[in-house]
Amino acid sequence: MSCAVAIANSPVFSPSRVSLFCKTNSPETLSFNHNNHGSSSSPSCSSSPCSPYRLRLQKSPIGLRSFKKESVVVVSNSGLNNSSVDSNGSVVLKRKRPIMRIDIPVVASLSFSDIPVSEQSELQVEREGYSVYCKRGRRVAMEDRFSAVDNLHGDSKQAFFGVFDGHGGAKAAEFASEHLHKNIMKEITRRVDTVEAIKQGYLTTDSEFLKEDVRGGTCCVTALISKGDLLISNAGDCRAILSRGGVAEALTSDHRPSREDERERIETKGGYVDCRHGVWRLQGSLAVSRGIGDQHLKQWVIAEPETKTIRITSDCEFLVLASDGLWDKVTNQEAIDIARPLCVGSDKPAVLSACKRLAELAVMRGSLDDISVMVVGLRHFI
Repeated sequence: MSCAVAIANSPVFSPSRVSLFCKTNSPETLSFNHNNHGSSSSPSCSSSPCSPYRLRLQKSPIGLRSFKKESVVVVSNSGLNNSSVDSNGSVVLKRKRPIMRIDIPVVASLSFSDIPVSEQSELQVEREGYSVYCKRGRRVAMEDRFSAVDNLHGDSKQAFFGVFDGHGGAKAAEFASEHLHKNIMKEITRRVDTVEAIKQGYLTTDSEFLKEDVRGGTCCVTALISKGDLLISNAGDCRAILSRGGVAEALTSDHRPSREDERERIETKGGYVDCRHGVWRLQGSLAVSRGIGDQHLKQWVIAEPETKTIRITSDCEFLVLASDGLWDKVTNQEAIDIARPLCVGSDKPAVLSACKRLAELAVMRGSLDDISVMVVGLRHFI
């Protein structure tokens, strides 16, 4: 008697049909070897030519879908396929290539609900007329800070905004965000020249922070809006740009050791500037040449800002203040092109969304630094 075995829906044999023949003179043993999982089944041929064979799989192999628990063996006249005969004369079905088990590691979820603000991964503020979005980079704690004070002296047309990019810790940025605008406003009440008042406000804040005897420093960019004027000041590489009819207008110049006038100032005072791994650094360490703090480099790192004054006109649409985490990856005009559709030409500007999109673009392009973006609408202050 000859018999053929076809195993349907089996996870270990070839998918079409597997057949075998048993000789009529003596019952042969059907062996099923499963080396990896240690299971086997060996039903014998029945003497009756009409008896069907049944092969039971006790357990589905790991890594495969679940199949029916029972595979039916039916009689067929097809030839031997995908099988071999062992030394005892038993027909052994060959299984396909072993299925590799894939172990997927389980990652614990993180929660920032109990972590201080400085260690949160992001921070956002949305107010009428301006929004801020801060995203932490690779550091354990966020070192960026910002300040926003509107309705100065009870006047809705006056305001102060600032972004502070700390280095060597967040202490300097935190101190400047809390005290700089207060010191500037005090100086304004004492002086006629507003630009000079801003300068003295920066220097006073720097002097007060140095007395704290705390390491680290911060770059600053601030915007003072008063009596229809926009006064932009910076110390370091935080930057401010203006959208004037959709065209980016840089209002600040980064203070870096690579800038020719900054390099000359440093070398005149006995310092040096060199390039390491493609980055120009002061005394071989700091990549900026101005800022608040940095006591160990105070001889060369000055807190004196550069200030630019412009009159706010109808073509002045909005202002972008941001840390270098953004500007190292996004150009001035790109920032305006991305933010403008969300900030101009709508009854409900999506200013916060504009901040987020800019930060997300910088991250997508590989920024690992803290990123702080502030967008301020200017039409309100005309």
